Amino acid sequence: MSATIDARLAELGITLPAAAAPAANYVPYVITGNLVIISGQITMESGELKYLGTVGDDIDTDTAYQAARLCGLNLIAQLKEACDGNLDRVVRVVRLGGFVNCTPDFVDHPKVINGASDLMAEVFGHVGKHARAAVGAPSLPLGVSVEVDGIFEIG
Repeated sequence: MSATIDARLAELGITLPAAAAPAANYVPYVITGNLVIISGQITMESGELKYLGTVGDDIDTDTAYQAARLCGLNLIAQLKEACDGNLDRVVRVVRLGGFVNCTPDFVDHPKVINGASDLMAEVFGHVGKHARAAVGAPSLPLGVSVEVDGIFEIG
């Protein structure tokens, strides 16, 4: 059991979703040494796609922040699966890569991806601080507005 992180999730009122199965020819995560590399997670909630559209056009920055947060929840769900249910094995959130489906003139990618970054800090505390990339894209899979992948160190 991951008593500390599970307690923190409960304190925050967060219920993790089930880890999603891959949608194509890839695996949801790879463990190599003490690293867990998690494939890009999209805005899937309870089996339904959320936050579809283009940031700066159909979706505003605050809504896109929530989309990134949902991606972060899906990352943590995959991480829990990789850790055999024990999130207390997480030593460090190493890096997040954030992709924003946005208009060519949109420049607030970091504000959007803060949705996932802030979640990592809320859940994991000081070990949730990480390196990051936040970039724009002309489109993302299935029309989602945000996708986030991650690298985590486990013990």
